[in-house]
Amino acid sequence: MKIQKIFENNKQWVQNQLAIDKDYFKNLSKGQSPEILYIGCADSRVTAEELMGVGPGEAFVHRNIANMVPNTDLSAMSVIDYALTHLKVNHVVVCRHYYCGGVKAAMQSEDLGILNPWLRNIRDVYRIHRKELNAIENEDERYKRLVELNVQEQCVNVIKTSQYQKAFADRNVTVHGWVFDIHSGKLIDLKINFEDKLKDIQEIYRIS
Repeated sequence: MKIQKIFENNKQWVQNQLAIDKDYFKNLSKGQSPEILYIGCADSRVTAEELMGVGPGEAFVHRNIANMVPNTDLSAMSVIDYALTHLKVNHVVVCRHYYCGGVKAAMQSEDLGILNPWLRNIRDVYRIHRKELNAIENEDERYKRLVELNVQEQCVNVIKTSQYQKAFADRNVTVHGWVFDIHSGKLIDLKINFEDKLKDIQEIYRIS
């Protein structure tokens, strides 16, 4: 795609929005009050707003390679802090997708340069759950299960944060673990009970 085409697309988009609502951009500039923090993968095939069917202002979105939430990543931690403390979101969604290149790369014994320390977080998930994963003979199914387990572990990383624990004590903030099936277009709720997981880890990660 030529860069100039993007500006042409933008001009057409502006015209389309104003044809529907002449105050669209005036209202958009007033601020945001999203209910959801969505943490997803940076994969160019997976756009958060489209797959959830939400419009501008309805979801605060953070994306990175393989939707990781390591406590050393200031970007992810800042997003969580802003969403929970200032925007007062009530739902935190961690969403992966099957057939993720980041997960597949982490499963292979290959030197990936600057990506090594980032993908090591996924390899740590594999290490924690290697007994379950190694018992899965089918490689595709093992790969898909690692995607699901990574969602679970990144959700746990969210509930370990002081920002989440403070917000949870103040109001009903729910964490959700989802997977997007890129073959069917369907969102899958992994239905993980993170309230129970919070109770389980509080002995170690409790902040007060």
